[in-house]
Amino acid sequence: MAKNTNLAGQPVICQLLSFLPRQIVDSCVSEHLSDRYYKTMTTWKQLVFMLYGVVTKCHSLNSLCKNLLFLEDRLTYLGIDKLPAVSTLSDANINRDSTVFESIYVNLLDHYKEELRPVESSFLDKRVDTGKIMLVDSSTISLFVDVYKGAGRNPVTGKKKGGLKIHAKLPLGGSVPDLIHITEAACNDKSFLGQLEGEKGTIYVFDKGYVKYRKWKKWSDNGVYFVTRLNDNAEYQVLEGKTNHISDYADGGIISDQIIMLNPSKEPLKARLMIYKDPVSGKVLEFVSNMFDYNENTIILLYKYRWNIEILFKQLKQNFELGYFYSDSLEGIKTQVWIALIANLLFSVIHRQCKEAEQFVTIVNMAAINMCSYISLIKLVRSGRLLGLERDLKIIQFELFGLQQGGVFENSKNPP
Repeated sequence: MAKNTNLAGQPVICQLLSFLPRQIVDSCVSEHLSDRYYKTMTTWKQLVFMLYGVVTKCHSLNSLCKNLLFLEDRLTYLGIDKLPAVSTLSDANINRDSTVFESIYVNLLDHYKEELRPVESSFLDKRVDTGKIMLVDSSTISLFVDVYKGAGRNPVTGKKKGGLKIHAKLPLGGSVPDLIHITEAACNDKSFLGQLEGEKGTIYVFDKGYVKYRKWKKWSDNGVYFVTRLNDNAEYQVLEGKTNHISDYADGGIISDQIIMLNPSKEPLKARLMIYKDPVSGKVLEFVSNMFDYNENTIILLYKYRWNIEILFKQLKQNFELGYFYSDSLEGIKTQVWIALIANLLFSVIHRQCKEAEQFVTIVNMAAINMCSYISLIKLVRSGRLLGLERDLKIIQFELFGLQQGGVFENSKNPP
């Protein structure tokens, strides 16, 4: 009988957490004193239990704790010899400050900064340093409690769901955001832009929700670049430039490239306005930037790449539990979001180490379904398509009973 060479010395949940150096957790715990008032539910244990729930997408805290029973003694590899009571884990979510998990995420990102280095784009102007391009956006998550104020007007019934907003900054070609800010859903995106300290030579790409002329002017004075869409109600005055002939953009292309003065009646800002017709949809789009020395197609392509951050939010919501929250407290909700971000970071590292042999969602699903298995996750992902011998169960497991005898489902004379 051939041996199974895909076995690992520990179950998948421990393989996953092996990518989280324990010294990082211990350092953050010491810094924030997060274990000060806890005897049994330490920060490490809460992280392990919540990470299991977030990855396996348990829909309630009770379901999470019951599913942990299937792990049996496998958590002893992580130094955990007792499963939590629902009330104990609930109290930790309510009372423990979520900043310790934020700190773990930040330190973990710094630990893997080389492995998660953004992939360079070959489609941009060679003069553009792709390492200096940052995508900025936010995503709203609906809540069934009003701990965080929801966005939009109150409905006729007077009741409105709560909501939180995740603001993120993602390097172009990256898979993990290097800056996260969590606010209530009603918070305007402008407030996040106001707190963002622009670095000289960096290009920030964002949508129309981040209109803050004063900030844009400050960036322009300090050598910081931006690319965004122009609001429909924007006030501006054309300084120079002309419209191209219709034959140049009939099937799509640049309609005009002009120098304008934004907000001329209050705090004027010199900018560049490019009007572009999309060759696929036929829509006319207006882009505004302070990049005067670059090709207009490069600027439009930069905004097109902004969609990468939308993919990040979609990946985060689809693969990790952010639809049901295990706590209705402010700290508990933020804790679950940070642990989902930690899980996304860990799987991104695995995805890179496996040289993207499988899709991200496939790797997460493989881990989520087989948390108890001792099969090596990375080896299985790297193996690609299984060979005929690898799919033959007869040479993998012991033949305790002869197959010719038939099992309870093969032999009608041998009922269960």
